[in-house]
Amino acid sequence: MSAAEQPISRFPVPDLADMPEDIRTRIEAVQEKSGFIPNVFLVLAHRPDEFRAFFAYHDALMDKPGNLTKAEREMIVVATSNLNQCQYCVIAHGAILRIRAKDPLIADQVAINYRKADITPRQKAMLDFAVKVSQAAQEVGEADFDALKAEGFDQEDIWDIAGIAAFFGLSNRMANVTSMRPNAEFYSMARE
Repeated sequence: MSAAEQPISRFPVPDLADMPEDIRTRIEAVQEKSGFIPNVFLVLAHRPDEFRAFFAYHDALMDKPGNLTKAEREMIVVATSNLNQCQYCVIAHGAILRIRAKDPLIADQVAINYRKADITPRQKAMLDFAVKVSQAAQEVGEADFDALKAEGFDQEDIWDIAGIAAFFGLSNRMANVTSMRPNAEFYSMARE
């Protein structure tokens, strides 16, 4: 079976026409902006209440103003999603990172080994903390906060980094459990 023929989820995916109006409207807006519907929207529409809660929290973390750029927020997603072995999120958010950073190489570097990526020391400190939250949150302590503060992050920034890493832990696990397939469109976005 070719990639195009494989299901995007192991759970039922509702037809766009059968979705609640608010969800359908959101999905159509995304389709209009990007030219396709990212599979995460279709897969999560299986549970409308959870869809709404998921995207409300996603938007609160990823679209807010603050000291973290949108590209830095995507770096957190890509680095932690790689460690959580989430193919969907690494590929989808890698594409978004390439677009937001205006850099065709950054997503691959961050996904494979952010410590060797062409990023700033501040961003490396941010990702060190995000990875710790993702993989060993029980070990987070004052030294971690001090390291971030030394790079210019404040308490609210630290909350944002932790929130993004934690939220995408949920996202990564649901994407893996559902066998969410990345859209083919993501692979080539912003590569040139």
